Amino acid sequence: MKIKKVFHKGCVFCLFSTSVCGFSALGLADEPVLDDTPTRVQTSLAVAMEEVGTLRPKTVNEIETSQWTLGCETMDREYTNYDRFKEYLPQLGIKRIRLQAGWARTEKDKGIYDFAWLDYVINDATSRGLEIWLETSYGNPIYPGGGGRTLADGFPTSAEALAAWDNWVTQMAKRYKGKVRDWCVWNEPDLNPNNSPERTAEFCIRTAEIIKREIPEARIAALAICTPNLNYIEPFLQKVKEENKLDLFHWVVYHQYTMNPDDQEYYKKVQLAREFVAKNAPDIKLWEGESGTQSEWCRSGAISRYAWSELTQAKWALRRMLADIGHGVDSFIFSAVDLDYRTTSFHNGITRYGLIKTAGAAQGYKVLKVKQAYYAVQNLVSVFNDALQWDENFLTDSSLTIDCERDLAVYCHRDKASGTPMIVFWDRTDVPGLSNETVPVTLTLKDPGFKEPVWCDLLTGNVYAVSPDSIVRDGDTITFKSLPAYDSPVFLTSREILTLDYSDRVLFLREKK
Repeated sequence: MKIKKVFHKGCVFCLFSTSVCGFSALGLADEPVLDDTPTRVQTSLAVAMEEVGTLRPKTVNEIETSQWTLGCETMDREYTNYDRFKEYLPQLGIKRIRLQAGWARTEKDKGIYDFAWLDYVINDATSRGLEIWLETSYGNPIYPGGGGRTLADGFPTSAEALAAWDNWVTQMAKRYKGKVRDWCVWNEPDLNPNNSPERTAEFCIRTAEIIKREIPEARIAALAICTPNLNYIEPFLQKVKEENKLDLFHWVVYHQYTMNPDDQEYYKKVQLAREFVAKNAPDIKLWEGESGTQSEWCRSGAISRYAWSELTQAKWALRRMLADIGHGVDSFIFSAVDLDYRTTSFHNGITRYGLIKTAGAAQGYKVLKVKQAYYAVQNLVSVFNDALQWDENFLTDSSLTIDCERDLAVYCHRDKASGTPMIVFWDRTDVPGLSNETVPVTLTLKDPGFKEPVWCDLLTGNVYAVSPDSIVRDGDTITFKSLPAYDSPVFLTSREILTLDYSDRVLFLREKK
């Protein structure tokens, strides 16, 4: 996108390719664009520390790979429009996007395939440096026993429909060989009571074998179920194992929506699932698929009918993403844009899970604004990518002790190049709230050798120097006193491993020094 200049009586606004603009209501711009300034996210957070810069966002071309996936689903049912948000994808930094292939949209007449809509999306996305995770669901009502085309509908069951399914999957795998490596068979099969774990295993094996025949290097998800439910995962994997087909699959995927993204009962289930999969199918990884919350009150959708806001959505996303990788599982952000569900009994109207606020079908799915959650996720991905590695043993190996009046989530990652640790923490006590008040936390650990200790707020991306007055050294032990903590993730690390931008305020204060 080109630089946009907007003139208004008495002032001039210069809007860059990633500059914020909310002038569509004034008729001054067709759509908002991104803000790439260091002050792109502003909240009421106040800390008595010296600001030294802001995290610089990184595009997909600046990140070698990423463990993150972004939801770009439902184009198969036309609940959103790819052209409206495609320009926003590379700047987010997430390489892999999830698409649904849409048998019913592709084969509207028996034996006649129209892949043009999916070709367009896949070709455009890959040209932007994105990787595709393609899900083959759902069914096709033009065939008797062909299943339905939306959430909770059943698998194809009749001989004719199964043969048509096989042929469609074959044509698709041949078509996208070399373009699509990552696949999934069916979304949330456990929503349909007829889809037992054993029946789902048979259908997934059937489909995966077709994909693997055409694309031997394909990585395929075994399951994409609603929760990390061992009562479903265990018999599913047992059936796959009995058929000697474990090597067909690369992931077990689960979805999860909880009011508190740090729900401890939920993460106990995650840990049990992780341990079970590691023991019984050690070559298969656990992956949290769909997970997100809405940015305002909505009448339908998971964890809806609650007074969510853009602020609490952003906090929720950061907490869930970091807790996922802090439990050793890949993570997923649902979703890129808001979705206009019009043909499903599960939802009613627009759901606001998107990082970008969009209008519905009646208004052409136009972009209305970029939400805080977009910039928060952008901040997170710029740091937490393959340049870091989760350190599962740091909390014990470093003899870390924590003094705080609140219940903190604490995880550690290390910079692969230097070994420098990054200690992430936040108040996980409750559902993210509107207040940004902080509480003091004191960390004592073996001295990590930070050259220039800094504290970063991931929501705003602002980075602050840790004052020497708050650091106490005792032999090989170091204590960081009274660091701020609140219900959104922050981290402590050394400044040299971060890539920063500098606001005018920071530059001015530097000049004064």
